[in-house]
Amino acid sequence: MTEPELSSAVIPLMKGAVYRDTHDRAWKHLLQLQPQVRDYVAVLGLQVVIDEAEGYAFLRQRPADPDDTDPPPRLIPRHALSFHVSLLLALLRKKLAEFDAQGGDTRLILTRDQIAEMIRVFLPAASNEARAADKLDEHIAKVAALGFLRPVKNTGQSPNTAPCYEVRRILKAFIDGQWLADLDTRLAEYAGSLASDTAGGNGE
Repeated sequence: MTEPELSSAVIPLMKGAVYRDTHDRAWKHLLQLQPQVRDYVAVLGLQVVIDEAEGYAFLRQRPADPDDTDPPPRLIPRHALSFHVSLLLALLRKKLAEFDAQGGDTRLILTRDQIAEMIRVFLPAASNEARAADKLDEHIAKVAALGFLRPVKNTGQSPNTAPCYEVRRILKAFIDGQWLADLDTRLAEYAGSLASDTAGGNGE
């Protein structure tokens, strides 16, 4: 049996989230070396978050100590998200909660058209449908780049079938249950903000 290696657990984490289904070796080493990994990244001002049930792990910046006059440099960048990307993340998180409540399969797969339908009801009518479609694809690509959507192959389907995406369960770690409980209120706020944008002449 191969001995677990600390570098094999830490280096993939430094590059991004580690998933049980796609990072088999790193995941196994991470579980076997959890105390060592936590001690190692703590020196860098980081915390490792591991959800064995959902099958993912990632690094998070350690909360700043208010008494620390010389805090370590920030290694995990903050992402400034646009309004529409934030809206899409909220809707995907709600969809994931509904999916989990139904039981059954553990992977939520959505087509590009299904994602478009989710967000369309919150968007103002577009005079240029092609441009609106391009903007939606940009938002989806951004969410995928953040690691919350993963493109999957349309196995056995026509090449012209709309692209499919898996909603990554790591999204649950960034939008918690309390936030989700207030989601209807937040969506109403989103709708109000969109209405204001439209009135101001910004229909994107």
